[in-house]
Amino acid sequence: MADSLLRTQISSPCSTTALLSPFFINSSSSRVSGNPRRLGVSFSSLPHEHNRFTHLKAHAQEVATESQNREPKWWERNAGPNMVDIHSTQEFLDALKDAADRLVIVEFYGTWCASCRALFPKLCRTAQEHPEILFLKVNFDENKPMCKGLNVRVLPYFHFYRGADGQLESFSCSLAKFQKIKDAIATHNTDRCSIGPPVGVGDLNLLDTPSPQETPAEPSSI
Repeated sequence: MADSLLRTQISSPCSTTALLSPFFINSSSSRVSGNPRRLGVSFSSLPHEHNRFTHLKAHAQEVATESQNREPKWWERNAGPNMVDIHSTQEFLDALKDAADRLVIVEFYGTWCASCRALFPKLCRTAQEHPEILFLKVNFDENKPMCKGLNVRVLPYFHFYRGADGQLESFSCSLAKFQKIKDAIATHNTDRCSIGPPVGVGDLNLLDTPSPQETPAEPSSI
């Protein structure tokens, strides 16, 4: 009777027992014997694969969290909306043009430059104290042709621009000599009326300047 019932279950297409057809079924013990690999699946590997997937998912979440919580590097910090990073010559020219008669201070820096890093917090405070001034940050290593075209040879280096007057002055500066920046601001950040269009960098056409032979900039002493 039991054998007859078992044969009926195996032959039925809707019977879950039919899924075990690659195995030998012992009706007396109701146990299944045989090799599970005949199904092309290793049952023992399933828990391992699940654990591996769980581990990878957890690792990806940790990396995403670390990326979100990562403290910005010192040169990535900005004092506010009046401090802007410049990534290309065109961005530089556009920023000078859009500034119109506003005083613009350009800092040329290197991420490896100890003098640049030491001076930067004070420059940020100055930018916060003067929201009417536009501060542009130019990474020397990312903009070497432009920096060489502007005669930037020492870091940190500063350019001052204003409207129709174009470039007002330029100089290297360290933290110990930060007063030079304050004095230049006091001189050039005065009320005035322009009598012509902004000239930006004057007669220097940076977009047509050929790339000079690259030499590393030198850090100024702190």
